Amino acid sequence: MSILHIDSSILGEGSVSRKLSAAAVAKLREAAPTTTVVYRDLASSPLSHLSRSHLAAAQAPGEVRDPEVPSDLTEGFAALEEFLAADTIVIGVAVYNFTIPSQLKAWIDRILIAGKTFKYGADGRPEGLVGDKRVILTVARGGFYGPGSPAESFEHAATYLRAAFGFVGIAPEVIIAEGLAVGPDHREAGIALAQQGIAALAA
Repeated sequence: MSILHIDSSILGEGSVSRKLSAAAVAKLREAAPTTTVVYRDLASSPLSHLSRSHLAAAQAPGEVRDPEVPSDLTEGFAALEEFLAADTIVIGVAVYNFTIPSQLKAWIDRILIAGKTFKYGADGRPEGLVGDKRVILTVARGGFYGPGSPAESFEHAATYLRAAFGFVGIAPEVIIAEGLAVGPDHREAGIALAQQGIAALAA
């Protein structure tokens, strides 16, 4: 098995999502010690955000005029190849202002590629091309956004990622630690619940 391990938090060692994603990878490796892991830190080595020049170059590579675009295309292709090569993708998802970090969005933009991870069928409907992959999301959020909570409608991280991966044929497994900024007791309880979810992950 091969794992692509991605982190997105800007908090470094203080990040809960990083600790949880590392724990999820460790849990999977317990059952398969020979598993290979490729690690990508989107905070320390961010991908460029999509630009008009990037899209133009991707559609007509012979007309590239921006000198920074070739390296940008190479980085994006490398990110896509890492994703396609992995059997399992584990992503530490930080939540900032109700949604995912922009660095993670930049990565998503490099893997949702027509003809590579999805296509449009004869009826115009999208068809996912990578449904054989497993995606595990370890989400850390400061408040409470679960079903029935007053802020449920503000949650645009796990919901967005479910939609994005669903578009390419994957139903991600989502492990959430929430209430982390509410107080010490809530933080401890939220992390403990997420750790239980990780312990229950199937090999």
